[in-house]
Order: sequence, then structure tokens, then C-alpha cells
Amino acid sequence: MLTETQTFHIEPIRIGGQELRVGRSAGSGDHPPLLMFNGIGANIELLEPLAQALPEREVITFDVPGVGGSPLPSLPYRPRHIARLAQGLLDHFRHDQADVLGVSWGGAMAQQFACTASSHCRKLILCATATGSVMVPAKLDVLWKMATPRRYIDRDYARTVSGDIYGGDCREGPQVLAGHFEQAKKFNSRQGYYLQLLAGAGWTSIHWLPFLKQPTLIMAGDDDPLIPLINARLMRSLIPNSELQVFDCGHMFLLTRRDASVAAIREFLDRP
Repeated sequence: MLTETQTFHIEPIRIGGQELRVGRSAGSGDHPPLLMFNGIGANIELLEPLAQALPEREVITFDVPGVGGSPLPSLPYRPRHIARLAQGLLDHFRHDQADVLGVSWGGAMAQQFACTASSHCRKLILCATATGSVMVPAKLDVLWKMATPRRYIDRDYARTVSGDIYGGDCREGPQVLAGHFEQAKKFNSRQGYYLQLLAGAGWTSIHWLPFLKQPTLIMAGDDDPLIPLINARLMRSLIPNSELQVFDCGHMFLLTRRDASVAAIREFLDRP
């Protein structure tokens, strides 16, 4: 069924036997499309503010299997499978290449795409993410809060833990992410969330990041309890053609510091 949001045209598209709920904004300029990979448990709508702030670019994103409006897969999957689905979407829309942005869990998928579908990735943007299982982890109490999708199901719980998980501006109170909590109502299933956790188990990019060829912008918050800043600095040291932009914020800087984030993204993508 075709639907519309303020920014996205949303439709189901079948790629390699898997139906995906896909969001696409047309864009108004002559730019490569921007392919976005979302965070764990997150649906298309949570990336809408970012796409809305980049009206000149065609943005393509999708709910991964078992998340948002995409049905559960028949089998568990790994990051390379998500990269393959994303490549299938580019083929579907007749794009040979795209700029790629990944957020948190989606940052791992973006790294995988840049590696296994390298010819399809022009530039890479990694936001609030890390190198997978080989990284400097969050504290145990933060990891425990991330181990279940409760924050997507229980709004009151989400409001009480958002500062602990996301840090930065979210420490000021639940009103900072009021819109985030509203969009999280589209949460699909616990099983889909656990499949995302399973997909990342044992996965790491640390051994092949030095071979990435794409110009890469790494974006991070300096008060991110979930992905400590040292992980961004590690990726900066490993990826040859990379740069690091640090925000005075936490894990959710793309939403809470949208204008500054978009300015950095636009400057990087527009650079020759």
C-alpha cells in the first residue's frame, strides 16, 4: 500500500524475496541520492527530520526486516544481507551509486555496504557508531537498558532512561525527544529487535576499515553513553580518507542538533 508522510513517499518493495517498507523523498537538485541506514528498532519516520532538512537530495531509506512496517524475515540475517537489500533498492530505483549515511546500529550496516558494495558508495557518513564487537563498549547499565526494546514499547520508561542512554541534550528532560517517542509508536516486534541484536553479534569492521576508499565523514557526540567518543576517534585513525566532526551533545545529535548536523553533512557531500 502506498502512503505519504510530510517528506517520504512510502511503499512496499520486494527485494530478493524480502518485502521492505521503503521511504523515498524525490529531492529537488542534481545530487547523488542519499541512502540512509537507521538505528536499532527505528523506523522510517525517525529519519524524516533529517531528510526534511535536505530537500535538495533524494533520500532513500527502509525499515529493516522485522522493524517498523517491514515483515519479519524467514531466517536471521547478517549485515552483508542488509547491504545486499540496500543494493537491490538502488537497482530498483535505477541508481548506480549513492552517498551513504548510517546511524548507530545502521552505521555498521553502512560500513558493510561501503565494503561489500564499494562501487555503489560514493561517500560515507558514519553517525554515532562504532566498529562492532571490537570497540570500547558502553557501561553495563547502559548496555542492559539497550538489551530489550522496552523503550520503544513503554513511553514512560523511555522518558526516564533517555538521558542515561543518549546523554547530551537528552539529559535535560524527556521533552527533548518528545517527537521521537511519538514516532516510536510504529515499533514492530520484539523479535525484530532481537534479530537486529543478533545480526551485530560477533560482527566487526575493524580489520577492513583501513581498506575503505570512500571519503568518510565520522560524526559523534562528546557525551554519548552508548557509543563513547573514543570509538569515533578509533575509526578516524583506521579509515584513510576520513575526518571527524564532534558535537557538544550525545547520541541523538542528528535530532537535537539538526541544523549543525545538516550543515556538516551538506558541506561534506557538496565538496568536490
